[in-house]
Amino acid sequence: MIDAVVQAIRAGRPVILPTDTVYGLAADAFDEEAVRALYRLKGRGENQPTALLAASADVVYEAVPELRGRVLLRGGYTLILPNPARRLPWLTGDRPETIGVRIPELTGEAQAVLDQVGALAATSANLPGGPDPRRLENVPEALRVGSAAAIDGGELPGTPSTVIDLTGPDPVVIREGAAPFDEALAQLA
Repeated sequence: MIDAVVQAIRAGRPVILPTDTVYGLAADAFDEEAVRALYRLKGRGENQPTALLAASADVVYEAVPELRGRVLLRGGYTLILPNPARRLPWLTGDRPETIGVRIPELTGEAQAVLDQVGALAATSANLPGGPDPRRLENVPEALRVGSAAAIDGGELPGTPSTVIDLTGPDPVVIREGAAPFDEALAQLA
């Protein structure tokens, strides 16, 4: 299954993967057309940002070199960071000067896929406004049918990542989610 998912990603097709929070709809982060196809499949407006889901901090630093030296949290956090060179604009929505970054703590097949591809554009595998999927069968049928491949990771926690904006003078919680904000502040200090 890992090979089929990796081949689909490299062919520019969307896939469904279990993360450490919810099931995600993902595509090659470096392929603008693949990300636009992901947006169309989900019914997501292109003015909305999509996170860069990376295997490691080194992958983030390669994609956005201006972030070298920044503390990047692993796990259930999505960090909104400065993007001064406006890299990967198809991920940034209507805020090209920022980019969302997430380094999940994955296991098994999902980790193997991310290790092989390095980075993905990823959003929850739901329709806009729909519930976050805890199990593969909770992913709307339209997304499952429209995806080239999927990995069933069993039941997940079901709470999306905590989103923290680090572009201003103080961290701002955009969405309280899977990981505690207080723990993030301690790690970022």
